Amino acid sequence: MKLSKEDAYDMLTGVGILGTGGGGDPVGFGKPMVDWDYSKGRVYEITPPADIKDDAFIVCGGYMGSVSAFTSIGDMLETWETRYELHEAMKMSEKITGKKVDHLVPFELGGTNTTVMLSLAARAGITSVDGDGLGRSAPETQMITFVGYGIELCPMPVVSKNGSVVIVEKTTSPALADEIGRFAVVQDGGAGANNHYYQTGAQLKKAVVPDSISKSVELGEAVRDANENKRDPIDAFLDVMPGSQRLTSGKISEVKGEDRAGHWHVLATIDANDLKGAFQVVVKNEYMMALYNGKPVVMFPDLICLHYPDTSHGVMSSHLKEGLEVVVTAMPAHERLRYAGSTEVGKKAFSPERYGHPELEYKPMEDIIGRLR
Repeated sequence: MKLSKEDAYDMLTGVGILGTGGGGDPVGFGKPMVDWDYSKGRVYEITPPADIKDDAFIVCGGYMGSVSAFTSIGDMLETWETRYELHEAMKMSEKITGKKVDHLVPFELGGTNTTVMLSLAARAGITSVDGDGLGRSAPETQMITFVGYGIELCPMPVVSKNGSVVIVEKTTSPALADEIGRFAVVQDGGAGANNHYYQTGAQLKKAVVPDSISKSVELGEAVRDANENKRDPIDAFLDVMPGSQRLTSGKISEVKGEDRAGHWHVLATIDANDLKGAFQVVVKNEYMMALYNGKPVVMFPDLICLHYPDTSHGVMSSHLKEGLEVVVTAMPAHERLRYAGSTEVGKKAFSPERYGHPELEYKPMEDIIGRLR
C-alpha cells in the first residue's frame, strides 16, 4: 500500500496521539519530513505482515535521544540528503549479518520514529512493514513486543548525529543496550540512529503489532473528518480505537522535572474538571503512568493519551506547561505487548522501576481504573 501525502498527514495525526507524548513531534518534525520526501519524489509504502515472506530479513530501528531533540527538524533535512544516520545504521546491519535488508519495521509509533523508517525504506527502495514493535511509543529500546518472542535486541549499531559509531554486540541485561546507546548519542550531538531486533518474516508475523500504521492513518482521517465537520474529535478517537475511554479533562497546574540522561523525566499535575482528588501523570519521555490520589489507574504498557481539547491531536510531553488545557484518555496495550511484558525478560524490561517506581508492579488498566470513581 502506497501512502498518498494526505495519508501520510493523517498517519502523523494518528501516531501523534498513539505516541503517548513521545516518539517525536508530528508537527515540528514529521510533517516537514513528509513534505520534503514527497517533494523529492519519495513515496512511503507499507506491506501487511501477512504478505511478508517467511525467510525475509527484517530490521527494526529508529532514532534515540530526549524528546527535546525531536521537537523541530531544523537543518536535518538538507543534511540527511548526504548523510542519513539511519541509513548508515542499516548498512552496518547488512555488513554485520551478510544479508540484504528486505523490509524495515518501525520501533514505535511516533511523529519521528515512524516517519524516519518510512523515509529510510523509500530511500533504500524497499517497504516498511505495516506494523511496529509497540502500537505506541516507549522511552527505552527493550520496551517492545519482540523481547517476549525470543527476538534478540543485539547486535545494535548506533550512529550519533555527529558521526560516532558504536556497535553493542551483547549485553547482560535488557536495559543495558539502551543505556549504552543513549549515553553515546547524548554525548555526541544529542540524538542518533540505531538498528536492532534482526528477525525473519516468520518471527515478525508472531511478534509485531500488526497493521498499526494503517490504523494510525484511519485514526488521523477520523479526527480530521470530525474537525472539518464540527463534530467532537475526542469522540472520533474513542470510536476508532477499541477499548479506549476518557479519563478526565482539565488544566495542567504543575510540571515538575528535568531532562536527564537522554530522557525527559516529569510529573505533571492536572486540575481535573470532574474529579475531586489529585490527578497526575508520570512522564519518562512518554506518559508512563496515571495516578489518582497517589495510586495508579493506568500503567505502561497501557496507553495514556493527552489531547488538545479542540482538535484531539496529541500533546507531546515536551509541550507540557502550566495552564494548558488537556483531555486525558487511555486504552489497553495490544495483546502482544502485554504478553511480552508478562514474560520473565519482559518483567525486567517493562518494570515500573524503569520510570522511577520500583515499589510497583504492572496491573492491567481494567483492574485498577475503577479507583478513579
